[in-house]
Amino acid sequence: MSYRLPPGLPHVDAMTPAVLVLAGPVTRDEVAGLCDDVRARLEAKGARVVVCDVGGLGPPGLGVVDLLARLQLAARRAGGRIRLRDPDPALHALLDLVGLRFEVEGQTEEREPALGVEEEVEPGEPAV
Repeated sequence: MSYRLPPGLPHVDAMTPAVLVLAGPVTRDEVAGLCDDVRARLEAKGARVVVCDVGGLGPPGLGVVDLLARLQLAARRAGGRIRLRDPDPALHALLDLVGLRFEVEGQTEEREPALGVEEEVEPGEPAV
């Protein structure tokens, strides 16, 4: 008996990443379950990114930083990463303060210039 592959590419929805909505204050007991959710979403969708909607987490603090660091670690161990959706500006500042960098939905990557921005060099100017 032989098995014939269907024509075309297998169906993978790469444009719609898995989303994990984080709401309310998260207790230490819930962190392990959320890490398991991140790993499961990466494996189930075959994706490399899980979007964490952090808009409902409330005021940022070290508990939130710890949660996000553990979620990122769980995602990295599963071969992926997390991306933040709707972070509070104070959370973004706190993450920068402790030295954690997260990709944020809607921001351009550091290596990519923003759309519509061009560098202009005048002829005869020395290289910088």
